[in-house]
Amino acid sequence: MNKINGNCLIAQSGGPTSVINASTYGIIKKFLSLESEFTVYAGVHGIQGVLDKKLIDVRNLAEATLASLKNMPAAAFGSCRYKMKDIQEDEADYKNLIDIFKEFNIRYFLYIGGNDSMDAADKISRYAEICGYDVKVLGVPKTIDNDLVETDHCPGFGSTAKYVSNVGIELWADINAYKKESIMVMEVMGRDAGWIAASTGIIKRAIPGLNQLIYLPEVPFCADKFLADIKQAIQNNNKLLVVTSEGLKSDDGQYINIESNCYNSDAFGHAQLGGIGRYLQQCIKKNVTKNVKLTEVGVIQRCAMHCVSKTDLEEAEMVGRAALHYALEGYTGYMIALVRAKDKSYHCTTKLAKLDSVCNKVKNVPLNWLGQQNSVTQEMVDYIQPLIVGEVGRFSESGLIQYPNLSFFR
Repeated sequence: MNKINGNCLIAQSGGPTSVINASTYGIIKKFLSLESEFTVYAGVHGIQGVLDKKLIDVRNLAEATLASLKNMPAAAFGSCRYKMKDIQEDEADYKNLIDIFKEFNIRYFLYIGGNDSMDAADKISRYAEICGYDVKVLGVPKTIDNDLVETDHCPGFGSTAKYVSNVGIELWADINAYKKESIMVMEVMGRDAGWIAASTGIIKRAIPGLNQLIYLPEVPFCADKFLADIKQAIQNNNKLLVVTSEGLKSDDGQYINIESNCYNSDAFGHAQLGGIGRYLQQCIKKNVTKNVKLTEVGVIQRCAMHCVSKTDLEEAEMVGRAALHYALEGYTGYMIALVRAKDKSYHCTTKLAKLDSVCNKVKNVPLNWLGQQNSVTQEMVDYIQPLIVGEVGRFSESGLIQYPNLSFFR
């Protein structure tokens, strides 16, 4: 490992997850263990906070506060959805950023986030090279959507898959409480990739007789086909669980959505979705049966620390440690990726993936992992199973999640 020649800067970006802080913790713990004269700074509210020079020196945090970071849900230092313009369009942010790097002697910048964050990291790395400023820029993957290419899976996804699958089991038990015909529509996140919805296909391992239909953005949605699916399914069993991604699309690529106010866009131009579950519920009510309920899982699926996967938590920390290791080795312009071992015993190692091969691309659910009658194949089940295992005790004696004071991190 090369000699440390400056300070490290961490920033969190995009939607929170149950394990994003574990990646942050992994970076901080490894850097501080090197006992150098340099330190780690954390940007408050992501790259936006960095540009405003809102940085926290983590050496000023108590040891117990730092230790609590690993098991804290959502983004401890705050996140953002700030879009840095293309360098050719406006380089003001980039000039400002390099000036801040120089002021704080930042020589390692680790950006934790999803696709848009990888794009920002790539631009920053390229601009620093143009300017001749020596800073190692690496992307640390984080997204519950599991849609980053070049990595087997993304930290954050396993815990979300675990949460929504267990919610699905509980909802199935609920609709089976009564003798009457009953359908439950469950809406989960997934704008362009249906990994979260597809992960619930693993429920059949727990409930072999489960009557379930799964709908993903990867397969064009047809209302007539949907209604035919529903009618056929309840002929076989008068109880039915319908799981849908929020981003269902028609065959022309347009989102299926009845709520016009859900088409607001964020800073990156992404449609803010929601309402597809209600649309499907109304379709069933009007054409099949009035005994249909809706559960919109909502934002809880991305920060449900009480249902976190131990595998996910440990891998998130590992990815953080690996990011710092690669940075100190002199690598820049890469994202840390997870590599699944090919043997029967599940474990992952890390590798480097060029940022320009990751950003602005989407990893979709393989169509050959989708089974007949809106189900998933054994390949999907085998892919999901190891990602959701392991328990982490997060409740205090009071019965509540242990939650540190956010003001320590802001």
